[in-house]
Amino acid sequence: MKNTGLIFYRFASAAMAACFAAVGLAFYAAPEPILEWFNRLSAPLGLYPAPVQAGSFFPVLALAYMVLVTLLAGLMFRRPGNPIFPMLLAWGKLASAVLSLLFFFGRAPYLICLANAVVDGGIGALALCLFRLQRRRSASWPT
Repeated sequence: MKNTGLIFYRFASAAMAACFAAVGLAFYAAPEPILEWFNRLSAPLGLYPAPVQAGSFFPVLALAYMVLVTLLAGLMFRRPGNPIFPMLLAWGKLASAVLSLLFFFGRAPYLICLANAVVDGGIGALALCLFRLQRRRSASWPT
């Protein structure tokens, strides 16, 4: 009998790792066009445009963070029986979401901050769900 929980857990982990890697590379390769795209969407919503500076430190930090979350999702795929990886991913993504909301409400209402809060909050919630699934069903999963 197939363990559908393990299959779903591994599929979600692999999908997250692939998405994180792609987004990290996009942030690194083209940070200005990404911010400019969000800024074009900001004006109709009545939000301030985020500053766009070529050569800023943003791509380095974004890439480093995306490498870390890609690694965590990859480790979730490779070692689904280990509960620390989904918990660390959840903490990282939820921290990113909360900090994005604090920046959005505390500094300037940039659409990119709000979008990151929503996306990372959703990913953090998914990681928590995967953690709960892992805790309930992982007795036979590889560690």
